[in-house]
Amino acid sequence: MTDETPRLTEAPARKALGQHFLFDPDILRRTALASGPVEGRTVIEVGPGPGGLTRALLNEGVAKLICVEADERFANALETWPEAAEGRLHVYQHDARKINWTSIIEESGGTLPAMIVANLPYNVGTPLLVDWLKTGDWRGEMALMFQKEVAERIVAGPGTPHYGRLAVLTHAVCDAHIAFTLPPGAFRPPPKVDSAVAVLTPLAPDRRFADLDTLEKVSTAAFGQRRKMLRASLKALAKTRGIDATTWLESCNIDPTARAETLTQDEFRALATYLGNAG
Repeated sequence: MTDETPRLTEAPARKALGQHFLFDPDILRRTALASGPVEGRTVIEVGPGPGGLTRALLNEGVAKLICVEADERFANALETWPEAAEGRLHVYQHDARKINWTSIIEESGGTLPAMIVANLPYNVGTPLLVDWLKTGDWRGEMALMFQKEVAERIVAGPGTPHYGRLAVLTHAVCDAHIAFTLPPGAFRPPPKVDSAVAVLTPLAPDRRFADLDTLEKVSTAAFGQRRKMLRASLKALAKTRGIDATTWLESCNIDPTARAETLTQDEFRALATYLGNAG
């Protein structure tokens, strides 16, 4: 097959699926390689649409490319590509939020850890990322296109405007940075906001925090009332475990009058560990 994307690229985007397509070969190649070389790797792509990024990934030598596409128009077209017949390209017409990822990697003959490279549909990007952060060792490096504001929330650090639950969860298991940003005009149809590729690299096992479910509960409660002091924002969560919020915070060497945006990753981990042990 040539470097051209399939003729179905002219099919209109479906707003209900959050579709915004990229066609520029240079941008597609930058996205494909944003988290590192893909040659010889198993790569997952969610929402391939007309296949521009799919083509870029195949051109860069992926060993197995697993595409999950909810839109039957594009899933059917990708299944006609020569790489599908050859066994390099595996297409699943499915809702990505309901996929058993380890099963489809095994079924396709892929190897672990699998990279994830995707121009994510805007309406499912954040929940997919949270699920992937929690899933463990099958997932390797990720290069994911989001709305710019979402990407900023993923990579944010303490004391910055975008710091919140998503950053706390991300940095519990990954290093993260923004590789590049794109204006609306780079897409068809153009979205109303800028976009950005966030790159997430798994931390070494001894640097990861295991209990992301508890960490999510703590960070959600803390940032849910971010203008309040932590002793107030965490009060209800503490009560569910039969503990006092002030005692909990002081036991973790955290000022009960502090606010969520000031806490470091280590302090959130300490709070989650204490809460987990209390349960």
